[in-house]
Amino acid sequence: MPRLSLLLSALLLACPALAAATPAERPEVTAAATRLKAKVVDWRRDFHQHPELSNREERTSAKVAEQLRAMGLKPKTGIAHHGVVAIIKGGKPGPRIALRADMDALPVTEQTGLPFASKATSTYRGEPVGVMHACGHDAHTATLLGVADALVKMQANLPGEVMLIFQPSEEGAPPPEEGGAALMLKEGLFADFKPEAVFGLHVFSSVPAGQIAVRGGPLMAASDRFGIKVIGRQTHGSAPWNGVDPIVATADLVGTAQTIVSRRANLSKQPAVLTFGAIKGGIRYNIIPDEVEMVGTIRTFDEGMRQQIFADLRNVAEHTAAAHGAKAVTEIYESEGNPATVNDPALTARMLPSLQAVVGKDNVYEPPLQMGAEDFSLYAKEVPGLFFFVGSTSEGIDPATAPANHSPKFLLDEKALDVGLRALLQVSLDYLNGTAAPAPAPAAG
Repeated sequence: MPRLSLLLSALLLACPALAAATPAERPEVTAAATRLKAKVVDWRRDFHQHPELSNREERTSAKVAEQLRAMGLKPKTGIAHHGVVAIIKGGKPGPRIALRADMDALPVTEQTGLPFASKATSTYRGEPVGVMHACGHDAHTATLLGVADALVKMQANLPGEVMLIFQPSEEGAPPPEEGGAALMLKEGLFADFKPEAVFGLHVFSSVPAGQIAVRGGPLMAASDRFGIKVIGRQTHGSAPWNGVDPIVATADLVGTAQTIVSRRANLSKQPAVLTFGAIKGGIRYNIIPDEVEMVGTIRTFDEGMRQQIFADLRNVAEHTAAAHGAKAVTEIYESEGNPATVNDPALTARMLPSLQAVVGKDNVYEPPLQMGAEDFSLYAKEVPGLFFFVGSTSEGIDPATAPANHSPKFLLDEKALDVGLRALLQVSLDYLNGTAAPAPAPAAG
């Protein structure tokens, strides 16, 4: 854990009084987590059983707003379609922070066998699909509701103000719609309330339950969506010489495109990924179609590598298709992409003891760079941000082989709800009070 050690050393050098202190969970965090444990589990299971796709989170947002009103808050709804935002104003002066949870689910048919498993269905890209919280956003939403409840209960003595952001469409709005963090910011999320810092978490299958993974600096990759249309000339399958076969050209293109990362990108600098996610062309076994369409994603950390991969993909698509007598049209939806998620190093160092207070020093570690992406990155470009992973894989299951986030078998250990609530609440209170985690009281006698 070299980076975390350096960050903690820097913190201790800046604050020598903390050097001898052992991080300890705030008693009000412990009490709130105990009181809210069953309620947060109930919320999560309800959201899990009723998932909704990006920009379609009508029931989820209504349920969130209902719960916030029951706490005495006055949430604003309809932001970026179905976003919900509420402000908790503390009874004492202090800083402003924002806490974010995402609410949308995925076009995945659940295979967990849970008694509260989703049976929801919808349509995606014109096709019928199952809908599942296969990424854990149900847990994020329930956790933030729990934190909201806890903060409201201590509102009179709370320094500062807290913005609660319940965000739709983190997984990406269906084209050509807008959504997610980008649209919330575009509609003025931080116009009247500019926080000093923004915090968020994500349950993660590769992290064991009871542990937290965090790193300062780059954490998750930038993501970009691309589409390629290979245009040929339709003909009968028995006489391919009378047409231009876009399926064969596409097969060659997909294979050749793999050399962009493996042979052209300087991977000693930063990792990168180019993935084709869907290919669609033709409808009948004996007809060579006019065209084939592909969609996929590019993941990078370095802007120079990102732009070079864009150029290389266009070049490979155009010339590979031309070699088959076909034509390729490539679209890279750069304006829709998310930048890399970068944790502010100073903020990470400051809040590291807060995370350690919740699960212990030995259970907080630095993960490798993650090729997954998050539109939390857009908030963190506006103000200093801290995003961390909460373990979701049960003891006895190898996190390396556990069903990953986005899998139809993704299975959340609900211990993650308790850890997530404690961590986000501890971080919030420590920041608002201008402290790191306090040392425990000395033993009696």
